[in-house]
Amino acid sequence: MENKIKTTSDSPDMPHKRTKVFEHWHFVALFLIIYDLVVGAGSYFIALWLRFDCRFTEIPYEYLIAWLRFMPIYVVVNVALFWVMHLYQSIWKFASFVELRRIALSCAVLGVFHALFITLLFQRMPISYYLIGISIQFMLVLFVRFAYRFILLERSKQTRLHQKTMASRVMLIGAGSAGQLILRDLHNAKEVNECVCCIIDDNKNKWGRFIDGVPIVGGRDDILLNVDKYRIDKIFLAIPSATAEQRRDILDICKETKCELKNLPGIYEFVTGNVTAKSMKDVAVEDLLGRDPIKVNMDEIYEFIAEKVIMVTGGGGSIGSELCRQIAQHNPKQLIVFDIYENNAHAIGLELKDKFPELNLEVLIGSVRDSRRINQVFAKYKPDVVYHAAAHKHVPLMEDSPCESIKNNAIGTYKTAYAAMMNGCKRFVLISTDKAVNPTNIMGASKRLCEMIIQSFDRKIRDGKTKDLSPLHVHTEDVDGSMLDMTSSLEVPRTEFVAVRFGNVLGSNGSVIPRFKEQIAKGGPVTVTHPDIIRYFMTIPEAASLVLQAGTYADGGEIFVLDMGSPVKIDTLARNLIRLSGLQPDVDIKISYTGLRAGEKLYEEKLMSEEGMRTTPNHLIHIGSPIPFDTDEFLHQLQMLMTAAYDGQEDTIRNLVAEVVKTYHPAGKHGSEDKGEAYTQQMEIVMQKSNEKLIVLK
Repeated sequence: MENKIKTTSDSPDMPHKRTKVFEHWHFVALFLIIYDLVVGAGSYFIALWLRFDCRFTEIPYEYLIAWLRFMPIYVVVNVALFWVMHLYQSIWKFASFVELRRIALSCAVLGVFHALFITLLFQRMPISYYLIGISIQFMLVLFVRFAYRFILLERSKQTRLHQKTMASRVMLIGAGSAGQLILRDLHNAKEVNECVCCIIDDNKNKWGRFIDGVPIVGGRDDILLNVDKYRIDKIFLAIPSATAEQRRDILDICKETKCELKNLPGIYEFVTGNVTAKSMKDVAVEDLLGRDPIKVNMDEIYEFIAEKVIMVTGGGGSIGSELCRQIAQHNPKQLIVFDIYENNAHAIGLELKDKFPELNLEVLIGSVRDSRRINQVFAKYKPDVVYHAAAHKHVPLMEDSPCESIKNNAIGTYKTAYAAMMNGCKRFVLISTDKAVNPTNIMGASKRLCEMIIQSFDRKIRDGKTKDLSPLHVHTEDVDGSMLDMTSSLEVPRTEFVAVRFGNVLGSNGSVIPRFKEQIAKGGPVTVTHPDIIRYFMTIPEAASLVLQAGTYADGGEIFVLDMGSPVKIDTLARNLIRLSGLQPDVDIKISYTGLRAGEKLYEEKLMSEEGMRTTPNHLIHIGSPIPFDTDEFLHQLQMLMTAAYDGQEDTIRNLVAEVVKTYHPAGKHGSEDKGEAYTQQMEIVMQKSNEKLIVLK
């Protein structure tokens, strides 16, 4: 331990004076020196006394004189040797075998020194005197130094016993290597107030045995029984190699308890050696979806993106930002992040610059509704591929502002697509939504308009009639590079326009999952719009990866539909999240049904009944056959929609949209509660999965 130094100075020109301040360990060292002086002399006196039957009068005078004359020399050598061996500088709170070895070696040297020099200088002593003396000295020196450590250990033991009674009682699922590491970390970690009471493992060979004194009490069928038996508060799932389906089956059982659940993320933690109690995380809702993460052929994506200029509109949003992250990993020639929201764009820009310092990155602010701005960007950077994610997506808000939905989503898509076509972009990928299928809200209808726009562009390009695609609300006064001026000199464009359609993504802005977690953290209530509402779910990285791969399959005009698995009942999702937090629905956390919001329907569909399905090399990506419509009539109607939207005709805009999008039927009082045949089909799927789970539990 270093000395604490205080410095003083009388003036700025005077050198600093250093004053040493005695620390606690200095006083401890002084005590040990005095103790060793007494022990060094006393040990050999006791040895002499024991040698002569514990009678002082029986000790020969010459022996007493020799002991008395030699002791000053001996104790000085004793203290000096102990100092050299660091027996006064050690932190005895952490004394170990190293300190024990130093004491033993020092005492052995002192024994030899004592026997040799007392004989040479004064008097030969009895052999038992040397052996008993050094033995007593060794024990006394050892005792006083290790007694402090033993006292602390005993205090720590008592504290642990007390903490154990107050600690959270944990059931550990998984008696493999990861479980063992978690168990030992919990035993050793002072900051963790948790005690493992029992272990669950499906390997029958381990039942009835122990790991670090903790019993392995059975398999997954014994979880509920032992939760009650051991009064378990928390359940730790430590099976990093388990499949998503296996985790789901176990979690389906665990959620029937009142226990808080935590999960070891994956095999990566085990491989890297980062398996600790801190590695445990709250069980994510993804674990309850019961499927393995979606795998994508990244080689195809790399080949497609490498050395190309890529632009992402809405690049600061949930999907847009994830697209940027994944694109940045595949060596683009340049990545352009385009967004109207400066904070979002700035955040993703900083993240990408930090993770990919060699990335040629441009972060630009602008609106897809601004023809001049969007064309300037395309004219300057000449992107090869565009992922168009910029859109208003919040259903209730768009119901209150329908004109903004049409201006931003539909007209903004048209202007961006037009700029892409006129500037030689090779591929344009629209990010669509399943709300575009039989839409009951203006947001979904606007996204269906977007799909029809890219299909119209594709059809006109294939027919060589791109001049029929007139620019909407361009800035005619912009004589330097305006879209109007470019039409006369540009050859027939070959841009491939496609759309990718998928449902809800976990954790996105506006998603129910983050909101449910916030409500649970506040103590409830958890708000669900309707007890029967169902949705499709996919993680943001999964959706972005499939969007990128779908883009590699494009020939032009396709609507790619992502397979998002079976639909999930939102009410069930909310209840499971409450249970996974160690609470009971409608007991600890109330569930409140608020009613369907404006424009909201009970179910979402991936395809309209008119659309067929074609396969792709990835079984999770399908192609919907385009629904035929009159392109010229549609473009004329789009002009009317644009005029109405920019004039703020909110009273008539829905009727105009319904004339263009034949499948649009406004919801709310006009039929959102009507379940219909499609809902019945979806619910049959949900109930079938629920019955399968009940069979497993039984």
